[in-house]
Amino acid sequence: MKQTLLSILILFTMQLGFTQKKVKPIESGYAPVNGLQLYYEVYGKGKPIVLIHGSYMNIPLNWSHIVPLLVKDRKVVVVEMQGHGRTKDTERKFSYENMADDVSGLLKHLKIKKADILGYSMGGGVAFQIAIRHPKQLRRLVVLSGTYAHDGWWPDVEAMYPTFTPEMFKGTPIEEQYLSFGNAPERFPDFVKKVISIDLVPYDWSNEVKNIKAPIFMVIGDADGVRYEHALDLFRAKGGGKMGDIHGLPKSRLAILPSTTHIGMMQKTDLLIPMVTDFLDADLSAAPPTF
Repeated sequence: MKQTLLSILILFTMQLGFTQKKVKPIESGYAPVNGLQLYYEVYGKGKPIVLIHGSYMNIPLNWSHIVPLLVKDRKVVVVEMQGHGRTKDTERKFSYENMADDVSGLLKHLKIKKADILGYSMGGGVAFQIAIRHPKQLRRLVVLSGTYAHDGWWPDVEAMYPTFTPEMFKGTPIEEQYLSFGNAPERFPDFVKKVISIDLVPYDWSNEVKNIKAPIFMVIGDADGVRYEHALDLFRAKGGGKMGDIHGLPKSRLAILPSTTHIGMMQKTDLLIPMVTDFLDADLSAAPPTF
C-alpha cells in the first residue's frame, strides 16, 4: 500500500505545474512571523483568499495549476508553512495550532483584515485551526480532504502514518524541491519525520469546529482518506441533513467528488473550482424558496 501511494504521489507532483498557464505574482517575500521568515506570494486583485498546502508540499507543487483558475477576480495569497519550501524550519514544535497562528500573522503583515481560507489535507487542519483561533480574520472556510479529528481518517490511513520514512521520499519531486530551495540534504530525514509527527498524536477539535460561525465548505473524494461520516457529522452540525425545499439551505456545504482519491482531489479542477467559487461568491443571506 505504501508503494502504491508513493507512486501516485510521485506521478502527481511531476504533473503539477505543467497543465495550466503560469501567472506571475504581483508581490512575494518573507513575513517575519512568530520567529519564522514565512515565504508568501500574492496574485491578482479582489477579495482575498489564502491557500494552504498539504504535507511535504509547497507553492509550485500544490498550487501552480490552481492559482490561474482563481486569480481572475481575486487576490490569491499562497504561503509555504514552517519547514516547507522557502520557509526555513526552526526548533519550534510543529503543530496545526502554530501554523494557524502563522497564517494569522501573515494576514496582519499584508494588512488583510479578513479573508477566505482554503486548505488542502494538512492545510485543511491548519484552516480549521484558523477558524477556531482567529475567527475575526475569517470570512469563509473551504477544506479539501482535511480532518478536524485524528479518527476522521479511515483506520488504515491513520495506521499508515507511523510507517512514513525518509527513504520513501528518496528521489521524489518532494526531495528535489526541498533541496532546490537551499535546504541541507542531511536535514531532509528530519523534515520528513517532523511533518508527519502532527498526525501521530491524537487530536479532536470536534466541539470547536462544530461551533465555527463562518460558513464551511467541506469537500472530500468518494475514494479519499477521509471518512464519509466525519464530513457528514460536520455538515449536520452546520445545518445540513434536512430537505432544503422545506427548511431552506444551510450556509455551509458538503461535496463528495466521484472517482476521486485524496491525492487526486487536486487534479479535479473541472469539478472543484466552479463549486469553490460558487460557494465563495454566493449570497448566503438570500431567503430560500417557499412553496
